[in-house]
Amino acid sequence: MSEKEQFKEHVRNWADRLDARVTSVTVRPMKTKWASYSTTGRLTFDSLLLDLGQELQDYVIVHELLHFRVPNHGRLWKSLMAAHLGNYERAEGELKRIASKKAV
Repeated sequence: MSEKEQFKEHVRNWADRLDARVTSVTVRPMKTKWASYSTTGRLTFDSLLLDLGQELQDYVIVHELLHFRVPNHGRLWKSLMAAHLGNYERAEGELKRIASKKAV
């Protein structure tokens, strides 16, 4: 199984755990975001995520899947992130640092 297929399977496992409807998972280069999630259940991830560690991948996956139930980044979203990932702020900071280098 390719790295991309393993990643897609990992996304679907998280979707099952979070009871989020996923109709498709795409991995492709993205210029400005790590991922996006449409209300129809289509997930798109930046292919650079495949080069990052599991903790950072999980952050992006869970971040997007939680938007299935919580459309913003308010208190509920933050508490769900903490419940599923613990100290998610660490991964968030690391992704911002990587993204700032990627933009250069």
